Amino acid sequence: MKNEQIGALSNEHGIFIVPAPTQNTADSLVVVALGYARRAVLVKRGVALENLTIEVPKRAVALGNVTVKGGKVKNLGLGAKSDNPGEGMIQGLPGSQYAFFVKNDKKKKLGNVRTVSFYIGENGFPREPFRVRLYKADGNYNAPNTDLLTENVVVSAPQGGQWYTVDLTPYNISAPEEGFFVAMEWVVSGDKFFATNFMDDYTPYGQIMRPTFEFKESRTWNYSIGKGWSLITASNGQGLRYNAMIKAEVDMIK
Repeated sequence: MKNEQIGALSNEHGIFIVPAPTQNTADSLVVVALGYARRAVLVKRGVALENLTIEVPKRAVALGNVTVKGGKVKNLGLGAKSDNPGEGMIQGLPGSQYAFFVKNDKKKKLGNVRTVSFYIGENGFPREPFRVRLYKADGNYNAPNTDLLTENVVVSAPQGGQWYTVDLTPYNISAPEEGFFVAMEWVVSGDKFFATNFMDDYTPYGQIMRPTFEFKESRTWNYSIGKGWSLITASNGQGLRYNAMIKAEVDMIK
């Protein structure tokens, strides 16, 4: 719901249940699906819609003109450089995301995205699946917005306590010159969703990502259903910001 900032995940058949508006007489139910156009439906307080069917059209991706030029292509690493994660853990609920901006700091000429990597923590359930998302920084205040990866790429790390790399070369994703967001989206694994309590006030769901304190600026955004994107501004007290430990490799054109 747009105004009441609540939401729900559908199952594999697209079925979901969400409460009717309680604070307003009417609200907009916004349906979002990867690779499809958004659709808004008017819903009213006190009016149940038990058999509502919402059809969303496939989103057409317009490709720009491609100019082919000669030149050498090398590999360029963007994002986190360290192999040592900082203190803390990044967890998510189903449908939530953490997106890290892999910035083209040195203004290199970029080609396609080769790989993206996530540092998976050893706690929780490291082998639980998650969805890979890539975004342009074209939202409000340069937040993640437009999908660069429009395919459903769900992966699973073999173990935690290390980097896990995903090959994206088959998708021919052109990297924006300023950089792009790489995000982890927590998903439900079939009808089994794992949780465990190993601390008094902490419950991890699925896999856990680790943070890094390599940057003086906040480059990480969190997405929650119904509330949208918010910038993470925490720091370690030494002027270094708390960011998701994510990196990418892209083609660099010489």
